[in-house]
Amino acid sequence: MIEVKGLNKSFGEAKILHDIDVRFETGKVNLIIGQSGQGKSVLAKCIVGLHEPDTGSIDYDGRDFTKMDRKDRKEVRTELGMLFQGSALFDSLTVEENVMFPLTMFTKMTKNEKLDRVNFCLDRVNLNGNNNLFPAECSGGMQKRVAIARAISMNPKYLFCDEPNSGLDPKTAIVIDNLIREITYEYDMTTVVITHDMNSVIEIGDTILFIHEGKGWWKGDRKSIITTDNKEILNFVYASDFMKEIRGVIQEKRK
Repeated sequence: MIEVKGLNKSFGEAKILHDIDVRFETGKVNLIIGQSGQGKSVLAKCIVGLHEPDTGSIDYDGRDFTKMDRKDRKEVRTELGMLFQGSALFDSLTVEENVMFPLTMFTKMTKNEKLDRVNFCLDRVNLNGNNNLFPAECSGGMQKRVAIARAISMNPKYLFCDEPNSGLDPKTAIVIDNLIREITYEYDMTTVVITHDMNSVIEIGDTILFIHEGKGWWKGDRKSIITTDNKEILNFVYASDFMKEIRGVIQEKRK
């Protein structure tokens, strides 16, 4: 579990985050949603230590990350898996070498041990046998799955995903959503996903934090977000005609 309490962050005179309180549950897919420029990425970067909050605490299973020295933070970071928006694969490395990279950097595993772990992770994301491909030879969906394999290679306790469906077609996005949900439940990870994708919200949002004007504006799950009367949530969730139709159907059934 990751628990954020009273977190504030400013850049110069600009106040970005205002007293954020949120708990990301273990074994669940925890979503951070909101319009662009509302502070979602700043919050995530504070949680993983890329930004220092002005005030507040960030607890990883009872360990206050904000009070740790560099050595202790490094230990926590070995428990983090990161899935970046653009996959962030190394173009000059093969699929196998990309997935192996964190193992080489942070472990003392032998070459055979690392290869066994790489093959296990590639098999888990249905990419077994693709070890020698380069990223340029992989589709967008395959690149995302390689990135997921790399993110779980260290058997992390915490998984952070930044817009995992960015640039993917709807069918492939569903595959990635399902994969994130499956590995979260299978490995009992604390998964935090930043997303604008309403399909992800409806399909995999076990807990949802809606950020508006840098504040934790609304908290709930994928069921309550459909029925909420919060105006700002409604403007965000039902921006498309398709989602407005869904809400209309739900309201009719509730009559």
